[in-house]
Amino acid sequence: MDDTHFDAVVVGSGFGGSVLAYRLAEAGKSVCVLERGKPYPPGSFPRSPRELARAFWNPSEGLYGMFNLWSFKGIGALVSSGLGGGSLIYANVLLRKDEKWFVQEDLANGGYEHWPVTRADLDPHYDAVERMLNAQRYPLEHAPFNRSLKTVAFREAAEKLGREWILPPLAVTFANENESPAVGVPIREDLPNLHEAPRYTCRLTGECDIGCNFGSKNTLDYNYLSAAKRHGAEIWTRREVRSFAPREGGGYVVRYVEHDIEDEGRKLETHDPRVRPERELTCDRLVLSAGSLGSTFLLLKSRRDFRGLSERLGSRFGGNGDLLTFALKATNADGTRRAVDAQYGPVITIAIRVPDALDGAEGRGFYVEDAGFPLFMSWIIQTTQGPGAVWRYRKLAARLLVSLLLRRAQGDISGDAAKFLDDWHVSAGSLPLLGMGRDIPDGSFSLKNGKLDLDWQKIKSGPFFDRLGDVSRDIAKALGARFKRNPTWYLGRLITVHPLGGCPMGRTPEEGVVDSYGEVFGYPGFTIADGSVMPGPVGPNPSLTIAALADRFADRATGDA
Repeated sequence: MDDTHFDAVVVGSGFGGSVLAYRLAEAGKSVCVLERGKPYPPGSFPRSPRELARAFWNPSEGLYGMFNLWSFKGIGALVSSGLGGGSLIYANVLLRKDEKWFVQEDLANGGYEHWPVTRADLDPHYDAVERMLNAQRYPLEHAPFNRSLKTVAFREAAEKLGREWILPPLAVTFANENESPAVGVPIREDLPNLHEAPRYTCRLTGECDIGCNFGSKNTLDYNYLSAAKRHGAEIWTRREVRSFAPREGGGYVVRYVEHDIEDEGRKLETHDPRVRPERELTCDRLVLSAGSLGSTFLLLKSRRDFRGLSERLGSRFGGNGDLLTFALKATNADGTRRAVDAQYGPVITIAIRVPDALDGAEGRGFYVEDAGFPLFMSWIIQTTQGPGAVWRYRKLAARLLVSLLLRRAQGDISGDAAKFLDDWHVSAGSLPLLGMGRDIPDGSFSLKNGKLDLDWQKIKSGPFFDRLGDVSRDIAKALGARFKRNPTWYLGRLITVHPLGGCPMGRTPEEGVVDSYGEVFGYPGFTIADGSVMPGPVGPNPSLTIAALADRFADRATGDA
C-alpha cells in the first residue's frame, strides 16, 4: 500500500478529529491521523516540579509537553497537545447545548451568531457520543463518593439560592457495567485500548485537568482512537502539520515535520528545514481538527493556496464565557470553619444552569460548576498562605534548631507540628467556581508578522461577565465564604480553556467558512471539525457538542447524509 496517499488525512486528534478518524476508518477508508503531541498512557502524566516544567508545548525551546498556552491582548487561552487532544486535560463534562440556545440571529442587522443546525439535528449524535464515551454521573449517593464535601456544599448553596442543580454526565468511569460504583477497581474493556494498558475506576484525586494517571477518564485515546486503529487507521504522533493545499487533479497535499523525542530539552530552530525537513502526504479528503487556534492559524497561513475561502475566516471568536472565580474560607452557619476539600473527587461534579432571555429570563445564560484541584495544590496553598503560615513554620523550625544546636531535648513537640497544619481554612475551605456561557462572539483572528493575532475585548460581553460574577458571588456568600475574582480580571484579562470560532459554520460563504456538515465552502472533500466551526458560544462545556457535530459531519464524509 502507498504510505504517502490516504483516502483521508486527519490533522489533530481532539474531539473532532478522533470522531471523524473512527467513522471514516469504520467505513473502510484508509485514514492517517497526524498528531503533533505524544501519546500519554496511564502513569505518564507529569506530577513533580521537574516534570511539570517540561509539560508545555514549544518545540523551539525543547518543550514537547501537553499544555499549550497562548496569550493575546485581553485574553489568554490554554489548549492541549497530545494524542487525544483536549480530552487529556478537560474536566470530563458532557452537557448538551441547550435547545433554545441554538440562536438564529440576523447577521445582516446586528446579530452575532446564526446556528445552521438545531438541537434536534444533533440529538442522535449526542446519543452516539455519550455511548462511546461511557458517560456516567458522579455517584454522590454511594460511599465513599458521598464524602465529596465540595459537591454537598455546592448543592446546599444552590438550594439556598433557589437554583436548580444537576450532576452532569461525565466521561469518567466510576463503575463497570452492572456493578456498583467503587474506587480504584480494574475497568473491564471488551477490547484492549491502543496503549494496551490497564485502567482503574476513579480514585477521586482531583487530577483530571493535569492528566489522569489511572486511566479513569474516558479520554479519546481509549475509545474513538483505539476503535479507529482497530479499523486500520494509521495514528502518527509527533507529526506537526505546517501547511496544506489543494492538489492538482483533486484532493489535497499535507506538509508536516516529525519531532524527535530525543530533542526534548534542547533548543532548536525547528522551523529551519535543515533541522526539521518537511514531508508530504496526499489525500482525497482532508479533515482539519487542530482546535480553534490551531486550525484558524493554519488556514490563515494557507490562504494564498485557498483563494476562494470565505471572508469570514478568523471571525466569531469567543471564549465560551469562561470565568474563574473563588469562594475562599467557607464557614458554617455558626461561623465555624467549614471544609469543602476541593481536591476530593473528579474536578467537576455538579453544576447550576442560569437561564437567559431566550428562556424568558434576563441577560445571557450561563452555567456555574464546582472546580476542584489536585491534592498537591492543597499543600502548596497550606504552606504559602501568608504571614501566618510563615510564622508557624519559623516557630516549629526554631524549636528544632535550638534542640540541634544546644543538644537539648525539646520534649514532645507534636502540638507545634499540629499547629503548623491546623490553619487549613484556605487550603481545605476554599472552592474554585468555573463559569461559562453565552458571551458575545465578536473577536477576530488575523496574522501579524506571521503569528496568530486576536482582536478581542471583554467590553461587549461586560454585562454577561458581570451577571456571571454576581451569581458566583452569591454562591460564595451562600457558602459563608469570601468571594474573589481571578487576579487577571483586574488586569483587564481573561483566561479561556474553551476557545471557539475562527472558521464558523454558516448557511452561505457570506455567513461562514464551512457549511452545516463542516465542509469548507468551495473545497469539496475539505472538512473542518473542532471548536473553530462554532458560530457562537456553546454555553455549557463545549466538548460534547464538538464531538456530536463531528459525528454529524462524518455522515456527509462517509456518504451517509
